[in-house]
Amino acid sequence: MPSDFALKTMNTAHRVLLKVTCGKVGNEFGGMSSLELVTTGRKSGREHAVMLTAPIIDGDTYVVVASRGGDPKHPAWFLNVRDNPNVLVSVRSGPRVPMTARVANAEERAALWPRVTAAAKTYAGYQKKTTREIPLVLLTPATNPAAN
Repeated sequence: MPSDFALKTMNTAHRVLLKVTCGKVGNEFGGMSSLELVTTGRKSGREHAVMLTAPIIDGDTYVVVASRGGDPKHPAWFLNVRDNPNVLVSVRSGPRVPMTARVANAEERAALWPRVTAAAKTYAGYQKKTTREIPLVLLTPATNPAAN
C-alpha cells in the first residue's frame, strides 16, 4: 500500500506537472478527468486539497473513488467529506467551484461500480486487495454555495 508520504509526493508531482505545462498535461489520466478536491479537515478545520480522477462524469456530477490504492483504511479526504460534505472542486485546472460530496448508497454503488471498473480496471484490483468496501463519492453542485 502506498505510504502517506508517497501519496503526498504523487499529489505534489501532479500539481507541479499541471503548473509547468499550464494545464496541458495532467488534466487527464488513463482517459479520466482529473480534479482537485478541497475538503475541510475534520480535526484541524483547515483546507486540504487532493488531486483525484473522476472515472464517471454524469452531467454536473463527478464520481470519485476512495480507494487509497486498496489500502485497508480510508483516505483522509474521504473521512473529511464524510464529516463535512461542503467542498470545492476544480476540474481541468478551472476555478474552484462549491460542491457537495455525498457517499453513494448501496444501490447507487452497485449501479456505479461496474462503470467505474470499466473506466479504470485498476479499481477492481484495489477492491481485491482490501476487505473494506471501497466507497464512491458523488460530487454535485452546491445548492447553497454560501455554505462553502
